Amino acid sequence: MPIETRMRGAGGTVSQTALDLDAEVVAVPVGKGPVAPVTEVAESLPFTLDELLALHDAKGEPGEIVSAQVRLGDRVRELLLYGVGDAAPADLRKAGAALARRGKGRTALAAAAPAGVSAAALAAFAEGALLACYEFKIGKPPAKRAVGTVAVVTGAGPAAAAPAIELGTARAQATALARDLANTPSREKDPSWLAGEAERVAADTGLTVRVRGEKELVDAGFGGLVAVGGGSSRPPRLIEMSYVPDGDAERHVVLVGKGITFDSGGLSLKPNEGMKAMKTDMAGGAVVIAVLSALRGLGVRARVTGLIAAAENMPSGSSMRPGDVITHYGGKTSEVLNTDAEGRLVLADALAYADAALDPDVIVDVATLTGAAKVALGLRHAALFSTDDELAAALTSAGTAAGDPVWRLPLVDDYRAAIDSDVADINNIGRGGYGGGSITAALFLREFAGERPWAHLDIAGPGRATSDDAEITRGATGFGTRLLLGWLTG
Repeated sequence: MPIETRMRGAGGTVSQTALDLDAEVVAVPVGKGPVAPVTEVAESLPFTLDELLALHDAKGEPGEIVSAQVRLGDRVRELLLYGVGDAAPADLRKAGAALARRGKGRTALAAAAPAGVSAAALAAFAEGALLACYEFKIGKPPAKRAVGTVAVVTGAGPAAAAPAIELGTARAQATALARDLANTPSREKDPSWLAGEAERVAADTGLTVRVRGEKELVDAGFGGLVAVGGGSSRPPRLIEMSYVPDGDAERHVVLVGKGITFDSGGLSLKPNEGMKAMKTDMAGGAVVIAVLSALRGLGVRARVTGLIAAAENMPSGSSMRPGDVITHYGGKTSEVLNTDAEGRLVLADALAYADAALDPDVIVDVATLTGAAKVALGLRHAALFSTDDELAAALTSAGTAAGDPVWRLPLVDDYRAAIDSDVADINNIGRGGYGGGSITAALFLREFAGERPWAHLDIAGPGRATSDDAEITRGATGFGTRLLLGWLTG
């Protein structure tokens, strides 16, 4: 559901901005220390801001908030002293999220930005505030709706602040789209629905799109997609979205997303608890659609093709079975030892197609692929695998800057024997005695990516959240959207 909160820049004083907006909340920044700001909004208080901060033992840390009341005009309003730490982008992202959460149920909030705030930090502030305002609710809306307007007062004025706020807004709206697609219940969301959403996004943002249906997938040899989708009454799709920049493209990037619209495990059936979050098993595909949606508005100079391998993994008489052998696009075969390791089977087709038919300079795939990555890195870091050191470094740097952190794990060649098959080229899970489930899954994918630079983002941990925290909201997080946008615009 689109974020309804609106961000805008303002000049002058935060008090006047609050009066102009009739804002119920006024916020001023506190640096690490804490360092209380010099602000006219505190002139009517019967105590100093230093005294207020000391009373609450404040430190000025990002996300920290101290509250008081202040009279402005003809009414009393809430005054928030919000910590900004060193005012780095990560600090401001967290501070913006904390303010937005505190402003729930209010019409407007006027916030002074730290003096001399950088454009990157201001964009991060807007991004954090907007993402914290994200809501997804079917039925009666929450009792406290997100704050309606956040006005950011900067010394440079609204015109100078506008580009940074627009950048933060674009990244937040793209991330919200990824969250919406992944949060949509699977009763509504099947491969055909996801293809329709991609077509809608393409029409709105100047992209082209091609959708391959079941017959075309069979005829062209996309055996992984056909096998994984074979147990469902709702057939698979391969969605191909294309962005071509105005003027000459600097390079051709292919993004590949796992689009399993529901994962029951197939005949290797998951327990009930394991299925509850499986509407988000297409989070990688949602990220690819969301990234493509923002490219033209951000003026990205690369040509970008997005491939979303969409299927529903269900048990039935037509499901793939353990022991089956699949022939993927391009002819490589894989033995199915576990039907719940289905994501790599559909990604294999898309990767092989990208390598053979699209001639990209680089391929990056993103997927909620393995529980092993979650065990290794927890819920905040994605696992990064790559055949190219420069690409890995660029993605790591972009993830850190964007608030989508990744940690590179090795493609251990000694583990390649774990996916040797007796009857096919490879099998779809690692044999016992090796461990490293996320590594063997990445090694499986590497077999299909060709010799060109390739990276794999396993977002099984950070792709979903069980609680709200800073700009993260419970449910799908859209993890990877900001990372890839930062990489493509960097």
